[in-house]
Amino acid sequence: MVTIRLTRKGMKKAPMYRVVVADSRARRDGRFIENVGVYNPKDPKAIGTLKKDRIDYWISKGAKPSDAVRTLINRVAKAS
Repeated sequence: MVTIRLTRKGMKKAPMYRVVVADSRARRDGRFIENVGVYNPKDPKAIGTLKKDRIDYWISKGAKPSDAVRTLINRVAKAS
């Protein structure tokens, strides 16, 4: 199964996340199929930058977004 989820990047106590499309069996920071966005929770106005067209494409192909990514997608849609 393919999922859309967050992978952690950045330094200790300064997280930065990528929104990626990955196989659900892959490790959290392991292999992924496509990078579809970025999220920085340390930024006070953190909304995130997402490639909405690519996310819609992968959801149409059966990918399931994680709870955190679903919240992030809704937050970005509201801000637009």
